[in-house]
Amino acid sequence: MANSLFSKIVAREIPAHIVAENEHCLAFLDVFPLVEGHTLVIPKKEVDYLFDLDDAQYQALMAFSKRVAQAIHAAIPCRKVGLSVVGLEVPHAHVHLIPLQTIGDMNFGKEKHRVSDDQLAEVALRIQQYL
Repeated sequence: MANSLFSKIVAREIPAHIVAENEHCLAFLDVFPLVEGHTLVIPKKEVDYLFDLDDAQYQALMAFSKRVAQAIHAAIPCRKVGLSVVGLEVPHAHVHLIPLQTIGDMNFGKEKHRVSDDQLAEVALRIQQYL
């Protein structure tokens, strides 16, 4: 029985601003982003630790993340899109895709932004236009 917060998003038991989806992966906006466009990419299958994914799952997640990152880069003004793996807050493998102007944009120790549901919906639509 899958029970992580992210598995509940996959099952549509709780809402999320989904940016992209395929058979194996899901990308959605972080509800407390470090910067505008901060997106989480997960395998649909619940596995706690990223490096416990089998090679095919890992490669699928990275290829999907690349596609989403390219759309974020096109939609959100930034120099680059950074990728970070932390994995301590939710026991479900995931990567953070973060639009960067400076290295400080990827500082997980800083206060996260509080944004409205409408703002998140607008950002998700902007990114989706490039997928």
